[in-house]
Amino acid sequence: MSVMFYGYSGCGTCRKAKKWLDENGVSFQEIPIVESPPSKVELEKLYKMSGLPIKKFFNTSGRRYRDLGMKDKINTESDDELLNWLASDGMLIKRPIVTDNDKKVTVGFSEELFEKNWR
Repeated sequence: MSVMFYGYSGCGTCRKAKKWLDENGVSFQEIPIVESPPSKVELEKLYKMSGLPIKKFFNTSGRRYRDLGMKDKINTESDDELLNWLASDGMLIKRPIVTDNDKKVTVGFSEELFEKNWR
């Protein structure tokens, strides 16, 4: 199995996720989320495939999220506008995002989640 891995080199969670993928023989194409964030169209596809609320795609612990006052905006803006925000700045996106570009998407990392989806 080969997956796409949107990550950030300075992210400890991304390093843990990559280590898990390596140890479990899952090949991946790494895409630097800050330099090459997913487009709005790609994000919308990932969001819909995931079945998660759009709020789960935001890096709520990040500085950019706080600086832009996203805590208030996330509850009042439309999904379309929130996708615009995410596509405009890779630092707003929770990471890693891993996808097979067909049916599965995970946001963030937990061993249980990866076992279920990428084993």
